[in-house]
Amino acid sequence: MAQRVSGSPMNLSVRQIRYLCEVARQGSIQAASTSLRISQSSIIAAITLAEAEVGGRIFDRRPSRGVLVTPMGERFLTAARTFLGAETDFSREVGTLARQAPAAIRIACFEPFGAMFMPEVLRRYVDETGPVEIELLEGDQPQLRDWLASGSVDLAVTYDIGPAFTGSVTRICQVPLHALLAAGDPLAGKPAISIAELAERPLVLLDLRQTSTFLLMPFDGLSQRPQVTFRTRSYETVRAAVAAGFGASILNMRPLARVTADEKGLVRRPILDDLPAPTLIVVDIYGRQKPGFVQGLTGTIAAFFRDLGPSRFAVTTPEREAGLLCG
Repeated sequence: MAQRVSGSPMNLSVRQIRYLCEVARQGSIQAASTSLRISQSSIIAAITLAEAEVGGRIFDRRPSRGVLVTPMGERFLTAARTFLGAETDFSREVGTLARQAPAAIRIACFEPFGAMFMPEVLRRYVDETGPVEIELLEGDQPQLRDWLASGSVDLAVTYDIGPAFTGSVTRICQVPLHALLAAGDPLAGKPAISIAELAERPLVLLDLRQTSTFLLMPFDGLSQRPQVTFRTRSYETVRAAVAAGFGASILNMRPLARVTADEKGLVRRPILDDLPAPTLIVVDIYGRQKPGFVQGLTGTIAAFFRDLGPSRFAVTTPEREAGLLCG
């Protein structure tokens, strides 16, 4: 579809304006036709339309001697060249946006991910693409949905729990539930435990909106539910409370960053029950028209977990590891 001049009553397309400028440069409709590799009739039609728009002749056509630009034509061509220069600059800038990251990017993530692995992922991304200012917003599931809906962030990294996210979703990996125990707990000596066994322990709960409901769901079918003795929004505080003897906890991902590794007083064990495993996802607001930097960052996140492998990011039985990576 022909691109029209924006913000004016003119019906000329950008292509037709280029035709007229080439006629003026070549001094001949025939020469412009050869240069542009289009028919002379297309050029004549563009000249006729332009002259109708401006209300006067742009070229004096001289048989066998080409064309001569009129004074009105000079004014038209001066404006046309200015417009075409701006259009070229615009196209170049849009092309740059498609290929490169902007000067600053805003990313949202599920709150525990901020310390757990996002800095290492973003370090890898910056090393691959070059310096960029990063603003990382950490929140619970409803906050992430609000930020995406308002366009406050380019993308969000989270789990697919709660209502479905609106936007383009890229699935990265599944992360099954596991138990976090104090090293002195008798269950810590077992290679894997059941939900029923975990229900007998006091529970330290990661109490984020929608997350807490999801973490308590595995106990719904049991005659005995665990007593929640400690609630906190902080993943780090969950670990500290378990180590301090307040009870066991049920979580998904293990810490991935070197600086957040578990202390010696904690033990993680897989859960034997066949429970739904949430999927770690990247949600963006662009649909199929993703800018290059969104595609690049999403690819970096996928490569990060692929390189780690399930044995590093999940706590599960060996036979369940093979199906955890998506795509």
